[in-house]
Amino acid sequence: MSARFFQSGSLVCLEPIWPAPPNVRARVTTRFGGVSQGAYSSFNLAQHVGDRPEAVLANRQRLRHDLNLPTEPLWLKQVHGAGVRSPHEMSAQGECEADAASTRTPGVVLVVLTADCIPVFFTDRDGTRAGIAHAGWRGLAAGVLEATVRALEAKPRDLLAWIGPGIEPERYETGPEIRRVFADPEWAGAFRPSGRAGYAYTDLARIADLKLARLGVGWIGSSALGTGARGDDFYFYSYRREGATGRIASLIYLESGETGIPSVDPPREGSQLLP
Repeated sequence: MSARFFQSGSLVCLEPIWPAPPNVRARVTTRFGGVSQGAYSSFNLAQHVGDRPEAVLANRQRLRHDLNLPTEPLWLKQVHGAGVRSPHEMSAQGECEADAASTRTPGVVLVVLTADCIPVFFTDRDGTRAGIAHAGWRGLAAGVLEATVRALEAKPRDLLAWIGPGIEPERYETGPEIRRVFADPEWAGAFRPSGRAGYAYTDLARIADLKLARLGVGWIGSSALGTGARGDDFYFYSYRREGATGRIASLIYLESGETGIPSVDPPREGSQLLP
């Protein structure tokens, strides 16, 4: 697993283990440490899922405070497409429709929300660029990763990409519509027959990895963590598992210096880290 858990304030988060410069900050929240209740317990950061607005606002305030973010994250209205926004566009338009963002400006916090779809983080070897993409199967089919690489305006071999937690293949059965898009033999390893005619268990992370490799991205890593697990491995929200549920946030930004946040063991049932 190329990732580690860490605690900051009341939050338990995940960060990539990747060869990025120390000024690149990349974080994935878990569902622990917030004030949301019921199906959204406890650190839901999405406004569109039915959670109480005041709970989401309190969680977003806690996110900025406990992670010591330099600015309020630039929230996107995600539409499962391939649009990539710049900070200038988002500042001018507010929360705008897109599924990815990129920046070269230190202190600008980019974010996507997920609950089974894959967050994909980008930076370059010099730590001068940052990008984030929300990649479900529709976004992958539409070319959101390709669009994000173009927006970063760097040679692909100089880029690093890290694939965050997403739905496990064995819990993600898809129909013929996705196989029609990914019909070429190069995608065969991302699909395994499920026993139903025309349906297959689908590995979104594998599709993302193949796309990034085809683009020539210089370093590709993955958390190797799933969102759909059952039992006490309940770190992340999963729409496929729960239906009504919250969303985790994946954030990336550029800054100077290094804070050295200590790593912690993942939270377990009965832990004081649990809400």
